[in-house]
Amino acid sequence: MSAVILVFVAALFFAMIGTPAARRVAIRLDLIDIPRADRAHTEPTAKMGGVAIYLGATAALILGGIAAWLLFQGWSGLDELAGILAGATVMGAVGLWDDRVRLKPLIKLLPQFAAVALPILSGVYIRLPLPMPLNIALTVAWVLYVTNAVNFSDNMDGVAAGVSTVAAAFFMLIAAMNGQYLVSSLGAAVLGASLGFLRYNLPLPRAQIFMGDAGALFLGFILSILGIKVRFPENAAFVTWMVPLFVLGVPLFDTSLVFISRSRRRAPLLQGGTDHTSHRLSRLGLGPLGATLILDLIGGAVGMIAVFVMQANLVEGYAVGFMVFLIACYALWRLEWRLDKKLRTGKASVAGGT
Repeated sequence: MSAVILVFVAALFFAMIGTPAARRVAIRLDLIDIPRADRAHTEPTAKMGGVAIYLGATAALILGGIAAWLLFQGWSGLDELAGILAGATVMGAVGLWDDRVRLKPLIKLLPQFAAVALPILSGVYIRLPLPMPLNIALTVAWVLYVTNAVNFSDNMDGVAAGVSTVAAAFFMLIAAMNGQYLVSSLGAAVLGASLGFLRYNLPLPRAQIFMGDAGALFLGFILSILGIKVRFPENAAFVTWMVPLFVLGVPLFDTSLVFISRSRRRAPLLQGGTDHTSHRLSRLGLGPLGATLILDLIGGAVGMIAVFVMQANLVEGYAVGFMVFLIACYALWRLEWRLDKKLRTGKASVAGGT
């Protein structure tokens, strides 16, 4: 447990001192996010915060690994950690490349498969009682979906960093409760790095720096791996498979909402836009900061539900899961079918339109 605390403190420290430095470098390199019609921000903003998040988290994990190896009789699974960090590095590099040149969606997606392959080759994949090829396919689908869901949630100041902070905190807690201190340390690294960066990314009154795709893809990748790595030896997999879905409920819901909304409007699914959950909540009167904080509170609520389900029996787990599903469907209906197009998308309705 001491190594977990060390990783958290180190990641927080490195991210807090690294983010201002990354901002200065971004300005010198002209890595600036210019306001566009499909973005919520209105002022040019540096976007190398992801580099500070990456360096903070990885440096903390390396430091924690060395400390654990020397002082606490070592960590088992360091080979898996190496595969995870290698995949996360590739994912972050793809994001940084996109931050620089704005890749087309397909070109951006292809190298992500290589990133997913690295932890799989080191033994990190979903282990359901299914044939191996199906488990591998589920792993690829899960990692890519969660990674890009977190990336899509990076649509307003503080949202992706806040959501990642809350999710990482619950993964860290859940892993520690089950004696998985290597997994808990991975969560601690994301928690510390996200929290250290969040100080500069909240709309107070506006973000000083963006994480960019480099940070969002890195965070999404690690969070997806945490969802795979958490284990529940004292409960049945028929119940506990829901736990990662609850912990990552906010970005998963937002991505589903956007895909459904854009399908209804026949809009490109992978384009930028101001039709995310955060944008809708902001236009409903909460404002950018209020929308960000509400999403963090919701993330905390579903995280607590995840902790309950982790310990629940079959009936309790599925009863809670069904209730959460109904609430999500109701929220989807309210935010998509009951809102005027102006509130849904930021654009005025047209005759005969939806």
